[in-house]
Amino acid sequence: MRESAGPPGGHETGNADILLVNGIVLTMNGNSDTYEPGGVAVRDGVVMDVGPSEHIRSRYRASRILDTSGCVVLPGLINSHTHAAMTLFRGLADDLPLLDWLERHIFPAEKKLSAEWVYWGTLLACAEMIQSGTTTFCDMYLFEHEVARAAGAAGMRALVGEVLYDFPSPAYGPVENGLRHTESLIAEWKDDPLVRIAVEPHAVYTCSPELLIKCHELAAKHDVPLIIHLSENDAEVNQVRKRYGVSPVVHLENLGMLDRRLIADHCVSLDERDMELLALRQVQVVHNPESNMKLASGIAPVPRLIDLGVNVALGTDGCASNNDLDLFGEMDSCAKLHKVATLDPTVLPAGTVVKMATRNGARALGMEGKTGEIQPGCWADIIVVDLDKPHLTPLFSCASHLVYAARGSDVRHSIIHGRLVMENRRLLTIDVAEAISRVREFARKIRV
Repeated sequence: MRESAGPPGGHETGNADILLVNGIVLTMNGNSDTYEPGGVAVRDGVVMDVGPSEHIRSRYRASRILDTSGCVVLPGLINSHTHAAMTLFRGLADDLPLLDWLERHIFPAEKKLSAEWVYWGTLLACAEMIQSGTTTFCDMYLFEHEVARAAGAAGMRALVGEVLYDFPSPAYGPVENGLRHTESLIAEWKDDPLVRIAVEPHAVYTCSPELLIKCHELAAKHDVPLIIHLSENDAEVNQVRKRYGVSPVVHLENLGMLDRRLIADHCVSLDERDMELLALRQVQVVHNPESNMKLASGIAPVPRLIDLGVNVALGTDGCASNNDLDLFGEMDSCAKLHKVATLDPTVLPAGTVVKMATRNGARALGMEGKTGEIQPGCWADIIVVDLDKPHLTPLFSCASHLVYAARGSDVRHSIIHGRLVMENRRLLTIDVAEAISRVREFARKIRV
C-alpha cells in the first residue's frame, strides 16, 4: 500500500456536509489511488475532494466529521443482481435443482405476493444490504414500483425493473400489460436521484422471441438497461437448443439483442463462441457464485470472460437461493471458487474481486464514473470498514482483508448520495424491528 504524495489537485475549498478523515482511503479510481491517512470531503450528494487527510482537514469545514482512524474507506459495494423481496422466501425451498426450485416452489409462492409484501420484503433487504456495505443494488422482481419505493425510503441507490414473462403476472395481469407497465415506471422515476428503471425480460426460456424484441426496442427507445437471466445452467441451455436450435447467447445474437446495454445475469453454461460474442458485443455480465453453487448450476467461466475483455460484476441473487445479501461473503466465495475450479491460486486476485464489487458493478449498471469509485464529482456512496478487529489484524493488504477476512458486520458507517444512512452500525433510515415483524407475519401466510 502506498501513501499518495498529494491531492488530486485543483479543487475548491470551503464548506462540506461531511468529512471523513484519518482512514485508509481506497479510491478504486482508474489509477487505484490510495491515501493513508486519507480524507474525503462530501457536499450536496457528491465527492468534493479526496486526498491526504491533512489536506482535506485544512481545506474544508463540515458540520459532521467522521474520524475513520483504524478503518478503510472505500466506495459502497454494488450488488448487481438481486431479487430483494425474496427475503420473504429465505430458506423456503432449499437443496433443489434450479428448474424444480423455480417451477414447483418459487413460482407458486409468488402467486401469493402482494404489493405490500414486496415493499416490506425489500425494505428488510435494504436493511441487510446497508448493514453489510452495499449502497447500490440492481433488482428484478414483481411489483417493482414497491421495490423502488422501498429503496427510496431506505435511501439506497437502485436500478429496478418489473420482470416480464410469457404468462400473466400477479403484478400487472395479462402479458400484454407488461411493457406498458414498464414504460410507466420509466416515466414515473426518470428524475429520481436514487432510483432508475430497466427493462427486464426474465429469460430466453420464459419469453418469446417477439417479447424479447419488444423489450430490446423499449430499452433502446428510453436509453435504459436491458436485463435478463442468461445461460444459468445446462438444463436451460439444452431446453433453448431444443426449441431454437442454438444456445441462449446465440439466440439473443440472432434477435439483435446483444449490445453494451444488455446486462446478462449468471452466464454459467457458455461455450467459446458464446463468450466471444459476449465480448464482441460488450455485454455486461453479472456473476452470482453462491447462488450458482447452491443450485448446483455450475461455475461461470469468469476468468476466461475477463481475459476476453468482458466486464464482469458481482451479485448475490435472491435470498431464496443464496441465502443472504452480504457481498463480502460473495467476494470471498468468488475468489476461492475460481481458484479451486482452475487449480490456479493466482486466478481472480483479491484486488480484481474488489473491483468486481465496485467499479465493475458501476460500469455494468450504466453508472460508470458516477459511483463505484471515490473521485471528485462522483456520487458520495461510501462505506467505512472497521479494521480494529482480531480477524482483521495485522494488516498487510486492504484488498486481501476485504475479500478473505472481512464480514458485512465489520461495516461501521454507510453513506449514500452524501447521506449518512448508517452510523456506528445504527440504521438511520429504516425501522428494522418493524420490517422484521412484517416479514415474519407474511411468512406465516406463505406456508399456508
